[in-house]
Amino acid sequence: MTPEQTSFVSLLLFYLLIGLRFTGLMFSAPAFMAGGMPMPLRFWCAFFLTLTSIGTVSNAGVSLILFESWISVFLLALREFFIGTVIGFISALPLYALQISGELIGISMGFAMVSLMDPLSETRASIIGQLQFLVGLWFFFRWNGHLIMTQSVVESLKLVPPGRLVFWPLSDLGLGKWLQQAFVLSLRFVLPFYGAILLADVGLGFLARTVPQMNIFVLGLPLKIALGFFVLLVVLPVAVEIMAGQMEKMAELALMEATAWR
Repeated sequence: MTPEQTSFVSLLLFYLLIGLRFTGLMFSAPAFMAGGMPMPLRFWCAFFLTLTSIGTVSNAGVSLILFESWISVFLLALREFFIGTVIGFISALPLYALQISGELIGISMGFAMVSLMDPLSETRASIIGQLQFLVGLWFFFRWNGHLIMTQSVVESLKLVPPGRLVFWPLSDLGLGKWLQQAFVLSLRFVLPFYGAILLADVGLGFLARTVPQMNIFVLGLPLKIALGFFVLLVVLPVAVEIMAGQMEKMAELALMEATAWR
């Protein structure tokens, strides 16, 4: 090939690497990975996002030697896909925390055996966990969480430019810190329910001692469900507000961990 043709092919491969970073986001972020979202639509979204972000990064510092071997091109593509996946997964922590807390709330309310089909992951999920997740997802779009995610990928193009052959990240991508924050955030959501259920159990215990003829199990099950829904009505708006305050922080954490591929 002529030098002009080689330069053109290298430019196309460079833009393909940028598109793979957005593709990784589309296949890892809960906001985009709904089972009802057609596969071609995800690729088209990644394509148009790539077109809009081309001006933010230059291929001047990319060695053309890397594009001469299909092995190096494959490794570069794998790196870009993993970076997009890490950003989409880590920045979605508030949504996962809402779902985890919903699972724990459902168990404390007596809904451990009640489950339904999750349309996003196409697996069985707790009814309260799915309710909290869908409410959180609605507010996630309402407060432009999807734009924060895509902006994070655009910023990562400046912090971690494409076209660098890095075989393995330099750190553990902060998974330990991610799990710690997910646990703490879920605990903040679920503590009011545990407190209310504990008080209800104490009251039912006193009632069982004073009126032994009463069937506490038959009385306690609907009481816990009603109390759980009442607390959910009060706490869920506060939990959504906490989630809104965590979205940008988690996007910053995702960008910080993506620099491990630099």
